[in-house]
Amino acid sequence: MTIASSSPPSRLPTGGAAEASSTTGTRRGVSGEDRGDGRLAALFIAPALLGFLAFLLWPTLRGIYLSFTRFNLLTPAEWVGLDNYVRMVNDPIFWDSLWVTVEYVVINIGVQTVAALAIAVLLQRLTQSAMLRGIVLTPYLMSNVVAGLVWLWLLDTQLGIGNEIISGLGVDRIPFLADETWAIPTIALINVWRHVGYTALLLFAGLQAIPNDMYEAARVDGASEWRMFWRITMPLLRPVLAVVLIMTVIGSFQVFDTVAVTTAGGPANATNVLQYYIYGSAFGRFQFGYASAMSVALLVVLSAITVLQYRLTRAGRTDLG
Repeated sequence: MTIASSSPPSRLPTGGAAEASSTTGTRRGVSGEDRGDGRLAALFIAPALLGFLAFLLWPTLRGIYLSFTRFNLLTPAEWVGLDNYVRMVNDPIFWDSLWVTVEYVVINIGVQTVAALAIAVLLQRLTQSAMLRGIVLTPYLMSNVVAGLVWLWLLDTQLGIGNEIISGLGVDRIPFLADETWAIPTIALINVWRHVGYTALLLFAGLQAIPNDMYEAARVDGASEWRMFWRITMPLLRPVLAVVLIMTVIGSFQVFDTVAVTTAGGPANATNVLQYYIYGSAFGRFQFGYASAMSVALLVVLSAITVLQYRLTRAGRTDLG
């Protein structure tokens, strides 16, 4: 007897088609969701993007253009090519202002970084009180103008409480903001006082990312606090410290308001920092083309310093495994 073997019709093709259709529909749905998310993201980004274009990109491009012109607000801009840059190179006040700015930056960054690092380490190793962190941040909540005015009164040669204390100790009064030697260090320390808390909290956040296991293992091996600081804390904090240094250097080169309310560039141009000289050229002498050329030069200098800092400090790498 012959048995005819026949296999039931396979449903695989139909199932495969249904599955493919389902997958296609799912993909279409995901694509639709992605497009919706993209529109929502664009909606949230739009205000910041408009602000960037209107208040950063356009003024920058406009300033670069004006740096090649002679412009005083009263007449149309007149193209003069590189004349403003040639004048800048031959301007002794520009170079003096640049040197004064560099002196300020060195004092400000050196003192602020060391003080902020010490405060951050103490906050991490001794106490993590939120109230103490708030107290440390308090000076940063004050504007630079208010901070400058407060210290101007405190350090006044005749009536300031600072000089009253110095006089009470039998020492001659010190003209902190009226002497060529003391003016720039005093302004730098005023800004250190205001910004050190914020910088310390940035470094404190970086310290929080370092695993405690490393410190515990080092203690088991008999390492001292000083040794752990140099062998564990500093290497692992390097990327955060590098970014903080880049931010503080850029901000220090742009110092203006503290100088404006305390010394107005004096005495004898001893505190005539580059930003204040640019401001005086533009709004005091209406030489907007020349002021724009100096602003472009400052932009180039800051860009070069930032790139150099980023590479030397290896800010994009971390030693954490």
